Amino acid sequence: MSNAVLEDPIMRQQVMPMTVPTYQALGQMGLIEENTELIRGFILPKMSKSPRHRIVTQRIIRVLQKMLRTGYSLWQEQPLTCLDSEPEPDIAIVKGSDEDFAHAHPTTAALVIEVSVSTLERDLEKAFIYAEAGVQEYWLINPEQQHAVVYTQPGSTGYQIAKTIGLGEILSPSEFPEIQISLSELLR
Repeated sequence: MSNAVLEDPIMRQQVMPMTVPTYQALGQMGLIEENTELIRGFILPKMSKSPRHRIVTQRIIRVLQKMLRTGYSLWQEQPLTCLDSEPEPDIAIVKGSDEDFAHAHPTTAALVIEVSVSTLERDLEKAFIYAEAGVQEYWLINPEQQHAVVYTQPGSTGYQIAKTIGLGEILSPSEFPEIQISLSELLR
C-alpha cells in the first residue's frame, strides 16, 4: 500500500530526516529492521536480490578475492558511514584490515560496486553519496542493459567522470590496474 501522505510535497517537507548516529544507535538497540539502509537521512528497505544479481555479484567477488592486494579488505553488503547516509554497497574495497574497523564503519572506500537489477534510481542517487564520501571509484553494473558505468574523480557535487563500459570491454579499477574483469564474462 502506498503512503499518499508522503506524496504530498508540503507533507514531505515536514518529514524529519534521521541522522547517521541516531540510525546507528537505534540499530544497536534492535529498533531498526536489519534489511534497511539509511539513504539521505531516510530509512529505506533493502531490495531482495534476484538470482541474476546474486550471480553477477558472486562472480565479481571471486575475481577480487584472488587479486586483492595486502592492506585492503573486501566487504560485501556492509555499512559505509557517510555524511547523511549509511548505505550497504553490494561490494566495497576498503583500505585497511577488518580489525581496523572494529569500532566504527569505514567512511570511504577505494572502490564501491553496485549491481543494479531493479534499483537503478536508488543506485544513481548513491553515486552522489559515494562521491561526497570520497569513494575513489564507483561501478554501477546494469545486467539488464548489458553495460556498466564507471564513475571517477569524486567531488562534493558528484563524480566528474562517468564512462560507460559495454560488452567486450574490460573493467579495471584505477587503484588496482592488475584486476581485469571482462564485462562479457561477468554478464554471460
